[in-house]
Amino acid sequence: MLDGGNEMSTTMTAHQLILKQRAELLAVLCGGGSAEPLDCVLDLLLACEVLVWEDYLSIRVLPEEQKAGLCFGKECAVVGKDRPDTATLTLLADRPVLVRKLRDNIDGALNALLTTGCFTIKDCDAVQLPVYTPSQQVRKLLDQVRFKGETAAKALLQYLEQTETTRPNPEDKENHLSANCLLYQKKLRSSVAAQSHSLSTYGGTGRFSLDDIYTDGLLEVTDGSGETLTLGLEDVVGPLGTLNEDADTVLVSGEAGSGKSTLLQRLHLLWAREALLTNTFLLFPFSCRKLNAEHRELSLKELLFLHCCWPDRGQDEVFQFILDHPNLALFTFDGLDEFKQGFTDEERHCCPTKQVPIPVLLFNLLQGTLMKGVMKVATSRPQAVGPSLKRYLRKEVLLKGFSPGGIDCFVKKHHSDPAMARRVIESLQANTVLLSLCHIPVFCWIVTKCHQELLGGQDVIPQTITDVYLLVLQHFFQRKSPQSQGVLGKAWLEEHLDTVLKLGQLALEGLETSCYVFSGYELQRNGLKEQDVSLGFLIYCNDLSVTDCKRYEFLHITLQCFFAALYVVLNRNSDRSAVSRLFQSQYRQLSSLSQRCLGHCIDSSVEGVESHVTETPNLQITAQFVSGLLSQRHHNLLLECCPIAVRERKVKQVVKSLSKGMQRHFKSIPRPVEGEKKSMHAMPSFVWLIKCIYEMQDNSIAQETMAKLDVEHLKLTYCNIGPVECTALAYVLKYLRNPVGLQLDNNSVGDVGVEQLLPCLHICHSLYLRNNNISDEGIRKLLEKGMKCESFQKIALFNNNLTDACTQHFALLLKSKQNFLSLRLGNNNITSQGAEQLAEGLSYNQSLEFLGLWGNKIGDSGAEALAAALKNSTTLIWLSLVDNGVGSAGACALAKLISQSKTLEQLWLNKNCISREGVECLIEALKMNSSVKEVW
Repeated sequence: MLDGGNEMSTTMTAHQLILKQRAELLAVLCGGGSAEPLDCVLDLLLACEVLVWEDYLSIRVLPEEQKAGLCFGKECAVVGKDRPDTATLTLLADRPVLVRKLRDNIDGALNALLTTGCFTIKDCDAVQLPVYTPSQQVRKLLDQVRFKGETAAKALLQYLEQTETTRPNPEDKENHLSANCLLYQKKLRSSVAAQSHSLSTYGGTGRFSLDDIYTDGLLEVTDGSGETLTLGLEDVVGPLGTLNEDADTVLVSGEAGSGKSTLLQRLHLLWAREALLTNTFLLFPFSCRKLNAEHRELSLKELLFLHCCWPDRGQDEVFQFILDHPNLALFTFDGLDEFKQGFTDEERHCCPTKQVPIPVLLFNLLQGTLMKGVMKVATSRPQAVGPSLKRYLRKEVLLKGFSPGGIDCFVKKHHSDPAMARRVIESLQANTVLLSLCHIPVFCWIVTKCHQELLGGQDVIPQTITDVYLLVLQHFFQRKSPQSQGVLGKAWLEEHLDTVLKLGQLALEGLETSCYVFSGYELQRNGLKEQDVSLGFLIYCNDLSVTDCKRYEFLHITLQCFFAALYVVLNRNSDRSAVSRLFQSQYRQLSSLSQRCLGHCIDSSVEGVESHVTETPNLQITAQFVSGLLSQRHHNLLLECCPIAVRERKVKQVVKSLSKGMQRHFKSIPRPVEGEKKSMHAMPSFVWLIKCIYEMQDNSIAQETMAKLDVEHLKLTYCNIGPVECTALAYVLKYLRNPVGLQLDNNSVGDVGVEQLLPCLHICHSLYLRNNNISDEGIRKLLEKGMKCESFQKIALFNNNLTDACTQHFALLLKSKQNFLSLRLGNNNITSQGAEQLAEGLSYNQSLEFLGLWGNKIGDSGAEALAAALKNSTTLIWLSLVDNGVGSAGACALAKLISQSKTLEQLWLNKNCISREGVECLIEALKMNSSVKEVW
């Protein structure tokens, strides 16, 4: 406090001291022109609980000119009293300290609150009004957080804790950061933030703020025990799911359009804002697509500074810091599957200053020979990563697109008009095929972008991927149409055929040479003019730093494949074997005379290195589009663009290629071992062929193909089966002659995928859907159909999202189907209530042989209910109640079942809490039953 002088009594109370100095205090309050000293006093009074919140607010509404300065006491947390027990009260008690801590870090705090969903952009803008000083902004922030509640307060405190633990210690010489390093970090953050602010992937049709449009996709990783874990964005480079502690590379894999590039962009932006990856001092983002255009030999130093950010001063010092502290750097490589050369570890390189070709530099960074200790994150499509690279992976994270809630969220973010967003969502829900496509973000964007065509009463409702891309093609031409209101005639493709062929030729030539970035010269060579570019299919690469000339790329790689397919179908002078080569499933050495069309992609001897897998993802996508374009559905659209004879020849080529591809798979089916079912373990290329057949929408082709498949069990595990693939599988498999067991474990089927499988459920005697993110709603629809299917007898749903709500549907199934044999619901969220509901159905069933409830929470009461329902069963062979919280009461009830059952052979009860009493009951029951062979 202000020193009152020696004449003041030492026994004077604080209250008397204030009164005696009232005039001086008022003079100080009314002078100085700044509100900061008064605000500091108010912070202290709030922290000490001298003021209540209402008193504080009443003082804060004083006119600014009356808030003159007074500051007494130290800016420190309140001591000498118990710490608050809630985050909100902690913010109040530590308010003076928090104002000081946050004053220079307000942006980071706001970004943390924005990222966690506690704040909106509007909230952030209200805090950062230009009229507020930095300290006032902090106080405004603290006030807002208080109003938001406990969740926001916890998020802010967690952010402060992270910044405290990651702040370098100035006394530690090893971590001491020079001014040049800090300056470079600031410039790099600014550069990365500028590149990541807008959604560049869709830049040709208007730039979106990433904050406004970004929607989380489903991220999963498989740990060492084989269990699938769901990740958040912050876990991508975290320890969760790590399989190889010695490796530094994290692979994010996902199908084309699943949002890999956008995820990396979000990661970059949050790092630049200091809202994520707070332990990472420097982040260097690379695009493999752009690295393809770099033909010079570079050193690591040149790669970092030329392709990411150039230090204004102290280049050697900054680079040495990176070499000395690899654990503080992160490198990201987007689109590894688009790199021209396949991965090879034959040429080792560990010198950071030696110039070498880009592939050598990249591959040695990924495998850790160069810059060991630097964390690397690479994105790729799954099929493009071979075993030679997987040896060097720390973990592989699977990006599986949008959940149903993610689709709704994306549509709502895309449309500012809630009524329009609602209409689009309703139209998707009314068309489950289209909804299944929207689980892939790029398709969701196309459908959302083309909502006017979608809602405008199209003659043909989109059913296939080709339909969707024709929709976007029509949309882009319609935007530039000079006609009244931009309405296109029925011959719209013919009217724009010249532009389509030019773009298609550019796209195909790019696929031939693994080229995805084009110079202005290449556009001119193909006859493309400014008006063609202005349509929006091509966008300008504004972040390509290796050259000053303009570079262009297609809006999305799938769009490049679509234009390549259009060229293959519509070009009257194309090589007659072009279609066949798209479907070629093995490498073939091509002579120089026959490499004109797609030769480079297929030739495995190019440049003497390991090439990509035979059926590269881009060729597979192009082949799907060719199949779709040659569908009878689009006959009228192509009628004037392609002579009928040429079209029919190409249709025959596609049908022949699909038939040959399927026969190749069927011939690989091994003969069954005696006593086992004839089984086919399908590869991802089998799924691709199925999708091509679906794109053609020709029932006769599907029927003829399935007539040749003679198996009892079809296994499609770990094949990236999502809703889109389920639609295609159901379309084809429904023509099987005899029922099969369909095994789809460890995919991404989900509720929408389950609904898409319903058309083929009648031909499935068994359905295995372990680990597929299926909920009660998906099961409800599945069982409604399953009860009507005579052949449907077995289902396995281990590790999904099922609760007690699904058991009523299973109970109804068990009551109505007296030929149902096996029900496995392990590792879900079923409690005693669900077990009791299941028991009701079991008491009426006289056919079930296998019942598995491993890893649920049914407890004693659930076990008792099941035992009572099964005591009269004449068919039960196997019962698993592992890890269900079953105690001695449940064990004693099961003992009665054992003593009475004539058929039970195996009982699994491990990982429960059965005491001696329960064990003795089981032992006595086993003495009375000779049929039981195993008790766990």
